[in-house]
Amino acid sequence: MASSQLMADYRQWLTFQRQEQLSREHQGISQRLEDARASANQVLQAYRSMAEKASNEGACYRTLFLRERDNASLPCEGWLFVRRVLSEGNSTRVRVTLLETFTLEDGIIAPGDKPASKLTLEIYDKLDINKGMRTQVRVDCLDTTQDYHFITLLDAVRGDLRPYLK
Repeated sequence: MASSQLMADYRQWLTFQRQEQLSREHQGISQRLEDARASANQVLQAYRSMAEKASNEGACYRTLFLRERDNASLPCEGWLFVRRVLSEGNSTRVRVTLLETFTLEDGIIAPGDKPASKLTLEIYDKLDINKGMRTQVRVDCLDTTQDYHFITLLDAVRGDLRPYLK
Protein backbone atom coordinates (compact mmCIF):
# COMPACT_ATOMS: atom_id res chain seq x y z
CA MET A 1 0.00 0.00 0.00
CA ALA A 2 1.36 3.40 -0.96
CA SER A 3 2.19 5.73 1.91
CA SER A 4 -0.15 8.43 0.53
CA GLN A 5 -3.07 5.97 0.60
CA LEU A 6 -2.10 4.90 4.11
CA MET A 7 -2.13 8.53 5.29
CA ALA A 8 -5.49 9.14 3.59
CA ASP A 9 -6.93 6.08 5.35
CA TYR A 10 -5.51 7.29 8.66
CA ARG A 11 -7.06 10.76 8.23
CA GLN A 12 -10.39 9.13 7.40
CA TRP A 13 -10.13 6.96 10.52
CA LEU A 14 -9.43 10.06 12.64
CA THR A 15 -12.52 11.73 11.16
CA PHE A 16 -14.68 8.74 12.07
CA GLN A 17 -13.17 8.73 15.58
CA ARG A 18 -14.08 12.42 16.00
CA GLN A 19 -17.59 11.74 14.71
CA GLU A 20 -18.07 8.99 17.30
CA GLN A 21 -16.75 11.26 20.06
CA LEU A 22 -19.22 14.01 19.08
CA SER A 23 -22.07 11.49 18.97
CA ARG A 24 -21.36 10.37 22.52
CA GLU A 25 -20.93 13.95 23.72
CA HIS A 26 -24.19 15.17 22.15
CA GLN A 27 -26.11 12.20 23.52
CA GLY A 28 -24.65 12.64 27.01
CA ILE A 29 -25.37 16.36 27.19
CA SER A 30 -28.89 15.81 25.83
CA GLN A 31 -29.52 13.26 28.57
CA ARG A 32 -28.18 15.59 31.27
CA LEU A 33 -30.44 18.40 30.03
CA GLU A 34 -33.40 16.05 30.06
CA ASP A 35 -32.57 14.75 33.56
CA ALA A 36 -32.19 18.32 34.82
CA ARG A 37 -35.56 19.13 33.26
CA ALA A 38 -34.20 22.33 31.78
CA SER A 39 -36.97 24.55 30.45
CA ALA A 40 -37.13 26.74 27.38
CA ASN A 41 -37.17 29.77 29.69
CA GLN A 42 -33.87 28.72 31.33
CA VAL A 43 -32.25 28.15 27.94
CA LEU A 44 -33.62 31.50 26.74
CA GLN A 45 -31.89 33.25 29.66
CA ALA A 46 -28.63 31.52 28.73
CA TYR A 47 -28.93 32.71 25.12
CA ARG A 48 -29.64 36.26 26.32
CA SER A 49 -26.45 36.13 28.36
CA MET A 50 -24.57 34.81 25.32
CA ALA A 51 -25.93 37.65 23.17
CA GLU A 52 -24.79 40.22 25.73
CA LYS A 53 -21.27 38.77 25.90
CA ALA A 54 -21.14 38.47 22.11
CA SER A 55 -22.04 42.14 21.81
CA ASN A 56 -19.60 43.33 24.46
CA GLU A 57 -16.71 40.91 24.07
CA GLY A 58 -17.16 39.18 20.70
CA ALA A 59 -17.76 35.86 22.49
CA CYS A 60 -18.50 32.75 20.43
CA TYR A 61 -19.77 29.58 22.06
CA ARG A 62 -19.10 25.97 21.11
CA THR A 63 -22.20 24.25 19.84
CA LEU A 64 -23.13 20.71 18.89
CA PHE A 65 -26.08 20.03 16.62
CA LEU A 66 -27.58 17.23 14.61
CA ARG A 67 -27.64 17.28 10.82
CA GLU A 68 -29.85 14.88 8.92
CA ARG A 69 -28.43 13.38 5.75
CA ASP A 70 -29.70 10.30 3.94
CA ASN A 71 -32.09 9.43 6.81
CA ALA A 72 -29.26 9.49 9.35
CA SER A 73 -28.65 12.13 12.02
CA LEU A 74 -25.02 12.92 12.72
CA PRO A 75 -23.68 15.45 15.22
CA CYS A 76 -21.72 18.39 13.86
CA GLU A 77 -19.68 20.96 15.75
CA GLY A 78 -19.27 24.68 15.42
CA TRP A 79 -19.04 28.05 17.14
CA LEU A 80 -22.09 30.28 17.59
CA PHE A 81 -22.04 34.04 17.70
CA VAL A 82 -25.41 35.04 19.18
CA ARG A 83 -26.46 38.27 17.49
CA ARG A 84 -29.96 38.81 18.86
CA VAL A 85 -32.70 37.15 20.92
CA LEU A 86 -36.28 37.89 19.87
CA SER A 87 -39.24 36.99 22.06
CA GLU A 88 -42.75 37.56 20.75
CA GLY A 89 -45.64 35.99 22.64
CA ASN A 90 -44.94 32.26 22.94
CA SER A 91 -42.27 32.30 20.23
CA THR A 92 -38.57 32.76 20.93
CA ARG A 93 -36.11 33.10 18.09
CA VAL A 94 -32.39 33.61 18.21
CA ARG A 95 -30.38 35.13 15.38
CA VAL A 96 -26.93 33.57 15.25
CA THR A 97 -23.91 33.21 13.04
CA LEU A 98 -22.59 29.65 12.87
CA LEU A 99 -18.99 28.85 12.08
CA GLU A 100 -18.81 25.10 11.46
CA THR A 101 -15.70 23.32 12.70
CA PHE A 102 -16.55 19.65 12.09
CA THR A 103 -18.82 17.60 9.82
CA LEU A 104 -18.35 14.01 8.73
CA GLU A 105 -18.19 15.08 5.07
CA ASP A 106 -15.53 17.76 5.61
CA GLY A 107 -13.76 16.51 8.73
CA ILE A 108 -12.13 19.22 10.83
CA ILE A 109 -12.76 22.66 9.35
CA ALA A 110 -10.38 25.48 10.25
CA PRO A 111 -11.88 28.95 10.80
CA GLY A 112 -12.13 30.69 7.44
CA ASP A 113 -12.09 27.50 5.36
CA LYS A 114 -15.89 27.52 5.11
CA PRO A 115 -18.05 30.65 5.14
CA ALA A 116 -20.08 31.40 8.27
CA SER A 117 -23.86 30.86 8.08
CA LYS A 118 -26.44 33.28 9.42
CA LEU A 119 -29.25 31.26 10.99
CA THR A 120 -32.40 31.66 13.02
CA LEU A 121 -32.87 29.24 15.89
CA GLU A 122 -36.11 28.60 17.77
CA ILE A 123 -36.24 27.69 21.46
CA TYR A 124 -39.23 25.68 22.61
CA ASP A 125 -40.41 22.96 24.97
CA LYS A 126 -41.14 19.70 23.17
CA LEU A 127 -43.71 17.37 24.69
CA ASP A 128 -42.57 13.74 24.86
CA ILE A 129 -45.56 11.46 25.37
CA ASN A 130 -43.31 8.39 25.50
CA LYS A 131 -41.88 9.60 28.80
CA GLY A 132 -45.08 10.32 30.67
CA MET A 133 -45.95 13.67 29.08
CA ARG A 134 -42.60 15.24 30.02
CA THR A 135 -41.36 18.31 28.24
CA GLN A 136 -37.87 18.61 26.86
CA VAL A 137 -36.23 21.85 25.75
CA ARG A 138 -35.19 22.00 22.09
CA VAL A 139 -33.30 24.52 20.00
CA ASP A 140 -33.84 23.92 16.29
CA CYS A 141 -32.86 25.80 13.15
CA LEU A 142 -35.71 27.42 11.23
CA ASP A 143 -33.68 28.08 8.07
CA THR A 144 -32.97 24.46 7.24
CA THR A 145 -34.79 21.38 8.49
CA GLN A 146 -31.59 19.31 8.28
CA ASP A 147 -30.00 21.11 11.27
CA TYR A 148 -31.67 20.65 14.63
CA HIS A 149 -31.24 19.98 18.36
CA PHE A 150 -28.55 22.58 18.97
CA ILE A 151 -26.75 22.37 22.30
CA THR A 152 -24.58 25.38 23.05
CA LEU A 153 -22.01 25.10 25.82
CA LEU A 154 -21.56 28.08 28.10
CA ASP A 155 -18.19 26.89 29.36
CA ALA A 156 -16.51 26.79 25.93
CA VAL A 157 -16.00 30.39 24.80
CA ARG A 158 -13.70 32.04 22.27
CA GLY A 159 -13.27 35.70 21.51
CA ASP A 160 -10.93 35.43 18.51
CA LEU A 161 -13.38 34.33 15.79
CA ARG A 162 -14.99 37.66 14.88
CA PRO A 163 -12.93 38.10 11.64
CA TYR A 164 -14.38 34.80 10.31
CA LEU A 165 -18.03 35.66 11.01
CA LYS A 166 -18.60 37.92 7.99
